[in-house]
Amino acid sequence: MPLLGATSGRPLWMRLGSLLALGQWVFLVVAFICLTYAFLSDDFSVKLVAMHSNSALPWYFKFSAVWGNHEGSLLLWVLILASWTLAVGYASQSLPLDMRARVLSVLGMISIGFLMFIIFTSNPFERLLLNPVADGNDLNPLLQDFGLIIHPPMLYIGYVGFSVAFAFAIAALMTGNLDAAWARWSRPWTNVAWAFLTIGIALGSWWAYYELGWGGWWFWDPVENASFMPWLAGTALIHSLAATEKRGVFRSWTVLLAILAFSLSLLGTFLVRSGILVSVHAFASDPTRGLFILAFLVLVIGGSLLLYAIKAPAIRSNAKFGLLSRETFLLINNILLAIALSVVLLGTLFPLASSALNLGSYSVGPPYFNAMFVPLTLPMIALMGIAPYISWKRTNKVSDAIPKWFVAAITSLVLATLGTSLLSNQYQQDFHWGAFTTLTVSIWLIVSTTLHILSKAKHQQGLLSGLKRLSVSYWAMVIAHMGIAVTAIGIGLTSVYEQQKDVRMLIGDDISVSGYRYQLTAINTFEGPNFSGTRGDITVFNNEDVVAVLQPEKRFYYAARNVMTEAAIDPSLTRDLYVALGEELGEGAWAVRVHVKPFVRCIWLGALMMALGGFLAVTDKRYRRKGALNA
Repeated sequence: MPLLGATSGRPLWMRLGSLLALGQWVFLVVAFICLTYAFLSDDFSVKLVAMHSNSALPWYFKFSAVWGNHEGSLLLWVLILASWTLAVGYASQSLPLDMRARVLSVLGMISIGFLMFIIFTSNPFERLLLNPVADGNDLNPLLQDFGLIIHPPMLYIGYVGFSVAFAFAIAALMTGNLDAAWARWSRPWTNVAWAFLTIGIALGSWWAYYELGWGGWWFWDPVENASFMPWLAGTALIHSLAATEKRGVFRSWTVLLAILAFSLSLLGTFLVRSGILVSVHAFASDPTRGLFILAFLVLVIGGSLLLYAIKAPAIRSNAKFGLLSRETFLLINNILLAIALSVVLLGTLFPLASSALNLGSYSVGPPYFNAMFVPLTLPMIALMGIAPYISWKRTNKVSDAIPKWFVAAITSLVLATLGTSLLSNQYQQDFHWGAFTTLTVSIWLIVSTTLHILSKAKHQQGLLSGLKRLSVSYWAMVIAHMGIAVTAIGIGLTSVYEQQKDVRMLIGDDISVSGYRYQLTAINTFEGPNFSGTRGDITVFNNEDVVAVLQPEKRFYYAARNVMTEAAIDPSLTRDLYVALGEELGEGAWAVRVHVKPFVRCIWLGALMMALGGFLAVTDKRYRRKGALNA
């Protein structure tokens, strides 16, 4: 309706967009509340409740069970999409009326596609009136965890949030008006979506780390990749939007990135729900659902790319910039991110394509991804330490920056050498050049960025006053870039220096790992609300001092008849002591897995810093100016 109004010049029809968005949101909230009530009240006449809940399930897991399945998660997806649509409708009153109408119409059409998918293939309210059951099958034990209460909503908010950037891009293509104002309207929504997606991915990594019992935090699982690819595209989009807003460059490329980010979100939905993937995350479904989403994917991506192909030649930027300019560095950043995205996309889809074409069965795993991805990320991190010193359009001289770069380089080399030597000695390994390189590049980014902060602040009236005068967008960039360095440190050090042993232990036995002594002191049984469990007491000593008492568990869930491992962790910023209880081996012996993971917490600390930078960027005052979003 708003699009028809924009096309025919009817202001009343265009204004209906916000009211229709409100109506859609209200009805979807009612539907979601109804489904939630069915789970909380143990209404097993609803098939979804019978399949994914149980009367003994704690209420908070009944709540998360609403989206711990295919149908309920789709309803949450559409509700979040309606929430984004409502937010755009009411927070964008300063946009030109026809632009707002087109954006809301694009979002509305996406909603129609997903609502049709729910109604025709994935009805969450299907009943079992002819075959009632006394109790439910229970929620998948893997999902009975606090992390899975908050991980999917955060991930979906990020996934779906890119639909707003997509809608702005399509609306701008329709009008042919891709100026700085368009980029300014898109940026806050894109930043928020990217920040939520960052949190969602980090929560998923954290959940896998402590819940699956393997001690891993990332497996290059196809469904993990399905969320990582939109994140890479979104990261490139954020930087490209900055260049488009500031200098009017990369307009055509920025639109393509907006289409790509949301298209990859839809691709992730297809991969998870089509039944073609086997994953601890996937909601494997019947082929009918996969075909529906595939058709919707082709329609959305094909239609948007066709519109882009028609309109793109007319929206090319004529702005010029020098070789040594911030635009050049942002272009290099985008190229590296695009290559990294291609690497992940190829590794994810190649086994599926080869199987579908009967070319044989192939497995693409961590060796491929690590070998291809790491060489791309390290130069990207290094360039982040240089880019803030480079001006827009053209940098006439860098003589003032060279001493700071020299100090940062020497500092990073010294600290990286010292850190690698100490860690190699502590964990009894040879000097590791991979760890040294990662530390050097990450410390370089931290020190170079810190020196740039001090340099900018000193140009003001005093250091403290200068720090206060720095813009919010600048602090957002600094925090996000620092977060990337912290995450890189966590990934590099825990990958190189992690120590692991799988042992057979009797009560009273002990084992030493990286200077810590683990002693199994007791094995006890206990009862949970919907499971029985075995808990080990493992005391950890450093010399003769008790560091921690860890209690890993083995749980048997009655309804699902599944056995699950619950790891026990003593966390700190510099190391995690991680213990998982394995199978009973007979004669009182148990299999026990022991890890020492240096700096693994830095992975998630850095992710939180990145997300904070994304949220902070939205508060910049320029987004509240006339012609920008009132967000």
